[in-house]
Amino acid sequence: MNGARSLVKTLIASGVEVCFANPGTSEMHFVAALDAEQDMRAVLGLFEGVVTGAADGYARMAGKPACTLLHLGPGLGNGLANLHNARRAQVPLVNIVGEHATYHRHLDAPLTSDIESIAKGVSGWIHVCEDSQSVAADGARAVAASYGPPGQVATLILPADTAWESSGVPADPLTPCSPGLPSAQRVEEIARTLRDAGSSAVLLLNGSALSEEGVALAGQIAAATGARLFRDTFVARVTRGAGRGHLSRLPYFGEQVVKVLDGVQPLVTVGTKAPVSFFAYPDKPGELTPDGCSVHCLAEPEEDGRGALAALVEALDAGKTPPAIETEQRPRLPTGALTPEAIAQALAHLLPEHAIVMAEAATAGRPIYSALRASAPHDWLDLTGGAIGQGMPAATGAAVACPDRKVISLEADGSGMYTLQALWTQAREELDVTTVIFSNRRYAILEMEYHRVGVGAPSERAKSLFDLSRPDLDWVQLARGMGVDGARASTAEEFSRELARGLGEAGPYLIEAVL
Repeated sequence: MNGARSLVKTLIASGVEVCFANPGTSEMHFVAALDAEQDMRAVLGLFEGVVTGAADGYARMAGKPACTLLHLGPGLGNGLANLHNARRAQVPLVNIVGEHATYHRHLDAPLTSDIESIAKGVSGWIHVCEDSQSVAADGARAVAASYGPPGQVATLILPADTAWESSGVPADPLTPCSPGLPSAQRVEEIARTLRDAGSSAVLLLNGSALSEEGVALAGQIAAATGARLFRDTFVARVTRGAGRGHLSRLPYFGEQVVKVLDGVQPLVTVGTKAPVSFFAYPDKPGELTPDGCSVHCLAEPEEDGRGALAALVEALDAGKTPPAIETEQRPRLPTGALTPEAIAQALAHLLPEHAIVMAEAATAGRPIYSALRASAPHDWLDLTGGAIGQGMPAATGAAVACPDRKVISLEADGSGMYTLQALWTQAREELDVTTVIFSNRRYAILEMEYHRVGVGAPSERAKSLFDLSRPDLDWVQLARGMGVDGARASTAEEFSRELARGLGEAGPYLIEAVL
């Protein structure tokens, strides 16, 4: 048995069931090992950003890591943006990167690079395999490390000779570290603070606090104390919809956050930090906590947010306090012009139960989160790290993790062009993903930001850098070229009809919503 075979066997034993891959020459022995071991599913992505984004989406829904397979430093570099997003999502991900054979690296062949340096910015754990005998144990360590806490990218660099040379036996799985709980003293102090503060308090949630159980526990706390509930602007996953509690979404723009949090005292964080502005702007604050507002941390991101909420419920004696839950409301189907609001209305009407919604539409998609508040129960996934091109790959990975659930990918046309190769993977794997392209033919968010940074009104030359026309993108043809059927909608009625079609049939489907 060679090193690659022992590694794949170890990964399988450690619970890794899927490998998202774009391999090259240095990874052929790993590919051969995948071929020999039928218990690991191999999924090809035609661009490394699809591979890493899919591994992120898979982990969000499966609650465990997939592994990637990337070709040397350039392959890793191509996948870097979505590894950044995965890092911000705090999901477990085993990132396997091939490397030249140990004795070949000094020759400085054309694809030689400093892989460790490339990986450093997105990885919580990095290791270079030194010999074939240790590869299996290195794999077990990588899987355990990926769980953190919090979840993180664990990058294992695999020189070709350590993969092809003879190895020992596969390694036994290692038990990941469990997230800790806050001290009883911390919980009691926050319980007293919330009792005293009443409705002026806010709980800001992320991580495991956004699980179905976590949202229910937070609802009990809110009902017992009067505190308001918010979630971070961008989260890896939150359960919501009918039968579940509602969490307000912290706005994107800093001045909106300041307005929403005005008068809050205190701010209690659970699995997150105090809010900051996404970017720096002239004459605008970076820290968004109101003046005079104290910040109390119930659970750090590396701690068990759900368990911390349970402890707080007990400290407040709120275990029998029923949380406020949403009663299902489905609006009528929209008519007339196709607007973001009409799209949101149609989605709220037609959303299947237990759908997974992956949202990457910064401007046109804004009405949808609110519109789905009391729609069918669903999971909502965000663009976590701000690096666009995550939406369709993450939807792909979510569909691999949950083949029995409909996935809806809400994608802007500009960001969609970063990783449209994900559609090909959806077609090849027959994944049940309905993609909605918000086709406004511009980077609308950049038009807003141009004004916000204070450089005045853009000239026609400047506007050309935000414009996606001349020529217009034809998303229906692009999708069909990838093996995914689709249709264009320019009225609310057309959109509702095509959405019903996409949601009613198994397999991938794309709707270009022309706005």
